[in-house]
Amino acid sequence: MVAISSGKSWMGSSRSENLALAQERPRHAVTVPAFFISKYPITQVQWAAVAALPTVERELDPFPAHFQGSLRPVESISWLEAVEFCTRLSHKTGRTYQLPNEAQWEQACRAGTQTPFNTGATITSEWADYVSTYSYAGETTGNYRRQTQEVGSFAPNPFGLHDMHGNVWEWCADCWQPNYRRKALPQGTVRAIRGGGWLDPPERLRSASRSGYDQQGLNRTIGFRVMTVLS
Repeated sequence: MVAISSGKSWMGSSRSENLALAQERPRHAVTVPAFFISKYPITQVQWAAVAALPTVERELDPFPAHFQGSLRPVESISWLEAVEFCTRLSHKTGRTYQLPNEAQWEQACRAGTQTPFNTGATITSEWADYVSTYSYAGETTGNYRRQTQEVGSFAPNPFGLHDMHGNVWEWCADCWQPNYRRKALPQGTVRAIRGGGWLDPPERLRSASRSGYDQQGLNRTIGFRVMTVLS
């Protein structure tokens, strides 16, 4: 877990950001209280360990991932299963773990930057796992790996967090909302996902990029990381 200090940061994209979408606007300032967030997406070995703990609300398959590897991110798990993971981990440790909300996730991803990526104006295959046969800002295209990679395979962002761009999308706590002008419906079954994944072009990896997926859905491009409040 990495400590993220309380602070004010920008959330969303400006109209001038290359390939930005309406669902990322309006750009607005948010103040997020301090929290801890996991350094990497949850790995398959971590998932298996928690899946062996007593069931709270639903069973967990200890080996659900399509791309197997103990240090690869777990994927092919639903939002509901990720929540079960957090609940079991909370019961085991006595500390409350949960999925980050979108504001927490974006603050952690940006790490103090205001550029499209925390790597700057663009990104390359040396920095992340994505469909790098496409370029974002005219950079040289790279090697497309076509699958998840072990966590920590790429350099961290300025906060020390790995894989905030690419590898797998990450479940967030929030119900999906079509933009920042409308409040999310609390009874919605579509949940926000962030970060882009191995099957996405570079524009989907931007810090402001966001999408939604059904909370019961399974997808080999979606994983998660966890957060907890400072105490």
